[in-house]
Amino acid sequence: MSSRSFAALTLACVALALAPAAWADPTPAIKVPAPGRDVRAWLVRIHQAAARQNFQGTFVVSGGGNVASARMAHYCEGANQFERIESLDGKARNVFRHNDIVHTMWPASKVAVVEQRDLLNSFPALLQAGGDGIADWYDVQPQGVERVAGYEADVLTVKPKDAYRYGYRLWSDQSSGLLLRADVLSERGDVLETSAFSDIVIGVRSQPETVLQPMMKLDGYRVLRPVLRPTRLDVEGWVMRKVAPGFHQVSCVSREMDDPNDAQASGGAQQVLQTIYADGLTYVSVFIEPYSPKRHTQPMQAVVGATRTLSMRQGDWWVTVVGDVPATTLRLFASGLERKK
Repeated sequence: MSSRSFAALTLACVALALAPAAWADPTPAIKVPAPGRDVRAWLVRIHQAAARQNFQGTFVVSGGGNVASARMAHYCEGANQFERIESLDGKARNVFRHNDIVHTMWPASKVAVVEQRDLLNSFPALLQAGGDGIADWYDVQPQGVERVAGYEADVLTVKPKDAYRYGYRLWSDQSSGLLLRADVLSERGDVLETSAFSDIVIGVRSQPETVLQPMMKLDGYRVLRPVLRPTRLDVEGWVMRKVAPGFHQVSCVSREMDDPNDAQASGGAQQVLQTIYADGLTYVSVFIEPYSPKRHTQPMQAVVGATRTLSMRQGDWWVTVVGDVPATTLRLFASGLERKK
């Protein structure tokens, strides 16, 4: 394991999670909700459209002075999902997904990470797990029609009802419902981050072989296979005393984390406890690992676009809290985590 802190690895995982993960199914587009329908009706249409479209395009994420782009393709054949994402900036990185099996490959360093993960919460899908009560925390208002990447799109404003979450402005293709652009808005209405297609073709021919063939070509790669073990906070000796209103725990796993950029790593993976809380639209992840004075030099606060990170020492442990939420929300989760006595 390199000397880089787990917080940095967390940011890398978050960046990957932002990559689009549409789940296609060749069925008709979702019916457009009538004006005045509740918040979930609009958001379900967007979310389900990402589950019913085949497309290819270029995707750009910008925020905080940073810009990253990727070329992607998504296909569906029956119940099988296939996705290919090629980064266009920085170190070359290719992501291939067949259903919930994801291969992330760095050609230059010949490293591949093979893992099982659910990317259904990523753009252009929308709803997080546990989203049944999101109307309690957000209002949605139609704002007219605009063009995005050559498509006519309904514009929606999603306003939070408290200060524990951000707002959103969404552009949804009128015909298919597919989300074409999403802005994350601060408490003052400023744009913190934009995720958008600069070009896209919806309804392309399925080409699953362009995903499956690279996934089978791992010869010459150092392959990392993180092991995830479902667990509970209390079983691991922790308790979350306080969470932000509307957030519910949706996952808790113990996982081994190797640094894919550390060419000297040889399987001595680091054991990390991860628990995720969601309010239906956004998330907060809490990572807990043993404290190491070599890797954890001082508390850290970082902002990348809409994503905030807060890291600190808690006794013999190092806690990192990450989420697309205001700083107040991160601090609430950090202060609510306690070691069981």
